[in-house]
Amino acid sequence: MNFARTERRKSMAERRPSTNYTPPVIPHLAGLEKPQDQYLKINNCDVLIMGTGLQESILAAALSWQGTQVLHIDHNNYYGDSCSTLTIEQLKKWCADVNNGKIHHFQDAQIYIPGGKHTNQFDSKDYGIDLTPKIMFCQSDLLSLLIKSRVYRYLEFQSLSNFHVFENDDFQQKVNATTKQDIFTDKSLSLVTKRNLMKFLKFLLLDPEIEYKTKIKPYKDLPIQQFLKQEFKLEDPQINELVYSIGLSYKEQTNTKQALIRIKRFLSSFDVYGKFPCMVSKYGGPGELLQGFCRSAAVAGTTYKLNTNLTDFDPTSKIAHFDDGSHIKINEKVIISPTQLPKFLQSSYDKVVENMQPYYITRFVTVVRRDCREWMSGNESLAIVVFPPHSLPTDNNFSVQVIIQNGGSGVCPNGQAIWFSNTVEQDLNRAKADLESAFEKMEASLLRESSSDEIVNDMLDDNDFVMSAQGTPIVANSFKLGSSLINFVPKEKLEIVCKLGYVQKTFINPDLSNIFKPDEENNIVYKNVKDANNEIIFTNMPSSELSYDGTITDVKSIYQKITGTTDDFFDVDFEDDEDEYDRNNQPVVPPKRASVVGGIVGGGVSGTNLAALREQLSNQGNGNENAIDSDEEMQEEEDQGRGPEPFGADEMEL
Repeated sequence: MNFARTERRKSMAERRPSTNYTPPVIPHLAGLEKPQDQYLKINNCDVLIMGTGLQESILAAALSWQGTQVLHIDHNNYYGDSCSTLTIEQLKKWCADVNNGKIHHFQDAQIYIPGGKHTNQFDSKDYGIDLTPKIMFCQSDLLSLLIKSRVYRYLEFQSLSNFHVFENDDFQQKVNATTKQDIFTDKSLSLVTKRNLMKFLKFLLLDPEIEYKTKIKPYKDLPIQQFLKQEFKLEDPQINELVYSIGLSYKEQTNTKQALIRIKRFLSSFDVYGKFPCMVSKYGGPGELLQGFCRSAAVAGTTYKLNTNLTDFDPTSKIAHFDDGSHIKINEKVIISPTQLPKFLQSSYDKVVENMQPYYITRFVTVVRRDCREWMSGNESLAIVVFPPHSLPTDNNFSVQVIIQNGGSGVCPNGQAIWFSNTVEQDLNRAKADLESAFEKMEASLLRESSSDEIVNDMLDDNDFVMSAQGTPIVANSFKLGSSLINFVPKEKLEIVCKLGYVQKTFINPDLSNIFKPDEENNIVYKNVKDANNEIIFTNMPSSELSYDGTITDVKSIYQKITGTTDDFFDVDFEDDEDEYDRNNQPVVPPKRASVVGGIVGGGVSGTNLAALREQLSNQGNGNENAIDSDEEMQEEEDQGRGPEPFGADEMEL
């Protein structure tokens, strides 16, 4: 099945066409200022890259800006490879191709669209579903590279501040924010717990490095739970949120050293661009970012060609042949994504990976006819829900992590939302059961929260309210703020547009250890391909990590294999036209208001670029301090009751 131009979503370049340059070669579907040539018009190139996934696209841009002549091809008629953002119709064909063995490293793909065309009407191209969805921390090497490379100018970003954790058959929040004032005003925490939390935050963010290392040394290889309980007297609810929600750890026995790095990643990302720790690109995740890097690579001279397969490569003559009859000489290396593997290299690839440990990621995507704003703060369109180990009726051994995006993020129509859930449970039957159980819990809680006021009020009692400073009763126990109305069983059902399930295989350890400490045994990039004279390099499939951590490190490993160094990786003196560009392309920035919902400070910035975020932050200043003081000051703050209303109470008055 071929998809005409009218049957796909608008690409980045169609939404934000280039205005200040005319590159010699425009990537088909990602540039679109002019059509793609049918045949190659070059006789040789330095590097051939097969697959337009995120890693490959960053690599193409990095090499091109250093003067390397790159030919970048993909056997699909769209950009993205294993990181694609697809419509529902495209997903139907993708599932069929997966199950027919045409797409490597994916399996068990199923798509379910309830009802028929008459009862479940939708426009396929209104949906952009990421195959490997991810979030970006504001302190990350990928975000730094987006700024350095100017690729951020092609993108729009939305803030993400709401992280929910599920425990005791309920959505609870025990660590309510990262500021002293917010912790003090949380009535669900005892004074002792508040003191212990503040001691932990002070240790993690302010203690000198030598004291930090001394304290964690006895625990560095022990589970983080043991460290937090013995050193800071924290209880399970606070530990669960720190480890699984804030730290996004996937397993119960995460060691102390790694868990603290993850928690600190979250906390240090606040106040970089606003009162939020994470951002997500609008209209899609990795599928949107890679288009930006492809456009950058095209500007630097990369040649692009889709619908193209490599049919043969002679490592001696270095001649590559393609299925359209063309051929080209490769001066340096051939880089191949596992999903783009040519048939003639299948046995070589199997030999390379035969002793490597595979890891399976089971993914479950649901499109619902609800905007799910109960999970989100005022101006945001995203949220994270985490089910820690052993929190589900299936007694899950690993976390189930869910990204929720509604129509405000550009991935679906307004009034709807997409739930992207995943687990690294290696028993695939159990993994599917865990994901289904998580869906059922989210569905029940969402329906309880969104039921009519008359029905809900009948279920509330005095324990479900707190009094504001103005003497107004405020709902304290609700899905959005903490406890759910557990005993309430809604009569209605959640309306489903589409369900999608599939399993992805990767050789990247979920803890990313073989990315940050790679060698010839544990990382496919460092493997030598037999009879290829070191001319062929296979790339990694995307990891299970919910953030983009490890992506740039992985790309640099390939870059070093090609060039021998990473010293000049994107070391480019770009033309100094950023100020003029930003003045001409600055989007309208909505008013920023601080709100505390779901336990994390929300910045309320939606759909803007980094320059706008920077300008907004500098104009407003940093009014929400991340203060960490002594126990005496904590007691004084508690006694005087200073600080904002809990959970944005002014918005929750009845």
